[in-house]
Amino acid sequence: MGSLLSLFPFYWMFVIATNQTHVVNKMPPAMLPGKELVKNFQNVLSNIDFFKALLNSFIVSTTVTLSVLFLCSLAGYAFAKLRFRGKNLLFAFILVTMMIPPQLGLIPSYVIITKLGWLNDLKAVIVPGMVSAFGIFWMRQYIKESVPDELIEAAKIDGCSHFRIYWNVVVPLLLPAFATLGIITYMGVWNDFMWPLVVLKDSSMHTIQVAIRSLNDTYVRDYGMVMSGTFWSTVPLIIIFLIFNKFFIDSLTKGAIKS
Repeated sequence: MGSLLSLFPFYWMFVIATNQTHVVNKMPPAMLPGKELVKNFQNVLSNIDFFKALLNSFIVSTTVTLSVLFLCSLAGYAFAKLRFRGKNLLFAFILVTMMIPPQLGLIPSYVIITKLGWLNDLKAVIVPGMVSAFGIFWMRQYIKESVPDELIEAAKIDGCSHFRIYWNVVVPLLLPAFATLGIITYMGVWNDFMWPLVVLKDSSMHTIQVAIRSLNDTYVRDYGMVMSGTFWSTVPLIIIFLIFNKFFIDSLTKGAIKS
């Protein structure tokens, strides 16, 4: 029952995407899919460059996710298994940054991006998101609990450098953690609206969320068209989640059962 309730918003979005606006607004509202899915999507294509925006979101989300997975796992390994001066203080500082609302950094970040000349460039969205405090925290906790110190010591005895230990010993054990952090990061970047809206003014550089926002006309709002664009922009996220779902569940349940 809970699963059905959680799926209802997606079903309702699909219903609206397949009907005309006047059908959606009538009482009682339509509860079954209509026959306007193709027409509504054609209206989306006539108003925005949907596939270009989809490509921009794919580039940004994929690049940021891969960067977060690499840099955060590397930092997480250092905080979990290495000893260096000020480690706990630095880690505490990283945790504190998670408590700061991102809106507070909007203006300073915009000033920096402007001085770098990155306005209307995907770098303005990619570079600020290449590492995350949550990602470091997640990886540090996972590595600390899931990578035995004996493996690290054995690799050191064999003469491995820290990076080789990370790459050859730690990374193969992190697939569930990678899947979880990857899904969370990918969805967060894909659905991000505020920052891309601020730094990407040119419509050719819009990500999918900003492009869909432009479908909302000031005076006339075609809900079927808007929901059609929203529905098709959600499909890639569903595919990504289904691909990595097994690893996601494994990471959440790991450690719940002790041998």
